[in-house]
Amino acid sequence: METTLPLDRMSKEEKLRVMEELWADLSRDESQVASPAWHGEVLHERAAAVKSGQETFMDWEVAKQQLRERRK
Repeated sequence: METTLPLDRMSKEEKLRVMEELWADLSRDESQVASPAWHGEVLHERAAAVKSGQETFMDWEVAKQQLRERRK
C-alpha cells in the first residue's frame, strides 16, 4: 500500500500532527521495533563518561532554564 501526502500543501501544524499519529502507531507495540546495535554502544559510552567524571547530570528544570537564557 502506497500512501502519498500532499506535503507541499500541508501546514507545519498538519505535518506535526501526522508525525505524532505515526509515532503513536509505531510505538504501540515496542517489542516489534528493535533498537539498532549502535544505540547500545552509545549508551555504554555515555555511562562510561559519567562513571569517569567526564560527564555529569543536571536537573531537567535547570537545563530548560539555561537553554531559555541562551536564546535571549
